[in-house]
Amino acid sequence: MNAAPSLLGRFHEISITTADIRASVDFYEALGFSQCRTGDTWPHPYGVLTDGRVFLGLHQYRFPSPSVTTVRAGIAAAIPEFTALGIELAFAKTGDHCFNEIGFRDPSGQMVTVLEARTYFPATRAPREQSLCGWFEAFSLPATDLDASAAFWERLGYVALEMAEAPWLHRPLAGNDLPLALHRPRTFDRPMLVFTTPELAARLGRLRDLGALRQQELPRGLDPARHALLESPEGTPLLLLGDPLP
Repeated sequence: MNAAPSLLGRFHEISITTADIRASVDFYEALGFSQCRTGDTWPHPYGVLTDGRVFLGLHQYRFPSPSVTTVRAGIAAAIPEFTALGIELAFAKTGDHCFNEIGFRDPSGQMVTVLEARTYFPATRAPREQSLCGWFEAFSLPATDLDASAAFWERLGYVALEMAEAPWLHRPLAGNDLPLALHRPRTFDRPMLVFTTPELAARLGRLRDLGALRQQELPRGLDPARHALLESPEGTPLLLLGDPLP
């Protein structure tokens, strides 16, 4: 397991807004994700689904979505560490009588949220127990300036690797238990969950039989004979790569 960067704390979830949490939960469960037991932190309907490697926090509540969400104890006292790096907070909810959290954006507008404590209990599921999507590889984010975004995430504790041209053009970012990647907006204009998926055709057939196949147009440059893009009810893209990563 990767060591936690001191600034962000530990990865918690990719927080996603949904207008119909039941439809979203049903979709991910059909893919083979498992539900986690949630606490009573949030007053709105909330559920967490996992494939053992990535955790998706579904919130029936409107907010800048999706958000890369982490947990760091004592986040209120740590705010000066963020502002010292030139990070401008989008919000700071702190105090003795509220659940403390802060949020800010990366150079391309990706929201990052840091909570004071966990809001769910991880499911007892082995990371090697794959969903129908396959092996989770990364959460890939559009970045208008790859170098500026990479430098920003490195200040938060990630390590930017060299550009990869296949299977999709991206720059991997390693760290904090959530692999990230940066891609150009002309490749795809939204953040996407990326999986490598052996026997893609067979898996798509199973998804079709389960009624969970919501296939969309692929990101630029990908061959539809070897890859697929799904979309969840709340609009989250899931890229299934039939080819393994180099």
